[in-house]
Amino acid sequence: MHSMNSFVRLGFVPRHFDFGVLVLRVVFGLTLCIVHGWSKVVHFSDMAGHFPDPLHIGSKFTLMFAILSDLICSLLIVLGLGTRWAALIVAINTGAAFVLVHKLSIFGPHSGELPLLFCFWAISILIMGPGRYSLDGV
Repeated sequence: MHSMNSFVRLGFVPRHFDFGVLVLRVVFGLTLCIVHGWSKVVHFSDMAGHFPDPLHIGSKFTLMFAILSDLICSLLIVLGLGTRWAALIVAINTGAAFVLVHKLSIFGPHSGELPLLFCFWAISILIMGPGRYSLDGV
């Protein structure tokens, strides 16, 4: 009976908060960096003139803030360096994208599902901190 209860509770999977936070930081952070951040740098000149500008601060400035968030801050989160500040910047950027650009939509052709997921990932890292396996934790 004891082994069945352990199986149901997934007792054979070790619990390790700090390792779990590391996995979240690395997987989500590298995805945001490579898929979204790096593409903004590579295509900067193509995107600068028409990048969404919901706060009316200029497409180029908004794109530069998105690069700060998606490339630089995501890498800082992966490394666990200045993690909570970096997560705050990512949460602001992706939250604004979800609310102001995607208009709270998680369905259809202009879905904001990814910005929503990245926003709550960043909020979670902001709340939890980087964990022991980070440069901040050293």
